[in-house]
Amino acid sequence: MSRGADPSAAGAAADPRVGQAVARLRAGGFGGPFALAVVAGTGLGPLAARIEAPRILPYAEIPHFPVSGVSGHAGQLVAGDLGGRPVLLFQGRAHAYEQGDAAAMRVPLGVLAALGAPPLLLTNAAGSLRHEAGPGRLALITDHLNLSGLNPLIGEHSEARFVPMVDAYDPGLRKSLHGAAAAADLVLHEGVYAWFLGPSFETPAEIRMAGRLGADLVGMSTVPEVILARFFGLRVAALSIVTNYAAGFDGGAPHHAETKRVAAAAAEDVGRLLAVWLASGGPGEG
Repeated sequence: MSRGADPSAAGAAADPRVGQAVARLRAGGFGGPFALAVVAGTGLGPLAARIEAPRILPYAEIPHFPVSGVSGHAGQLVAGDLGGRPVLLFQGRAHAYEQGDAAAMRVPLGVLAALGAPPLLLTNAAGSLRHEAGPGRLALITDHLNLSGLNPLIGEHSEARFVPMVDAYDPGLRKSLHGAAAAADLVLHEGVYAWFLGPSFETPAEIRMAGRLGADLVGMSTVPEVILARFFGLRVAALSIVTNYAAGFDGGAPHHAETKRVAAAAAEDVGRLLAVWLASGGPGEG
């Protein structure tokens, strides 16, 4: 567990919704332990094909799990082996913009805390504000800007709501991911991610603002999950698949079909990176 986090597995287990979800997972053979949990973003469903001896459980069969209505998000758990180690893949996420709920992923992340708190890798499709990190490139998130005006811990009454966010994107996990990328002969950029609520894409003026504030990447997810994961004491890394240049940047005019297409094409690189990372023991470092 990285510095500043409170071990909140007990808090997760105290939530009856989490308890009911965990009971269903254990009954279905999804009790772990896991070396890594991964949330697959838009277009990254093909990652599931790399998992050996997969077991599949639809979100709709798990109490209190959100069901995404966004194309490119299958909405199921996949457990099995990747890189010779046991992993749990969340094949799709629920977004804050779907119901106006920044805490949409609270129960799934609470489940992880209750199942032994494996390291968590969040993935997403993102727009880029950097020429060298264009479509098809991979970028680790080093920090974020919450431009949504929302927080998933609004309404939480315990003192644990005051979550420290220094090194929220775990430096040890990032270091080991860079090592795995080098071993896999992949270029791995880094940058600050700005969360816009969506679902409409950002305007060119908003992108210019984000750039002046220090953003390198923009998207509509991940940040509330990082906050929740830190609340639950999980170590977190986040990987963006650059699917387009941001609106107005270098001619960028993003649309959802492009996001899905480019992300799906990059899924092979992401799968190779994760297999090397797991085989080298990377998630266990840091």
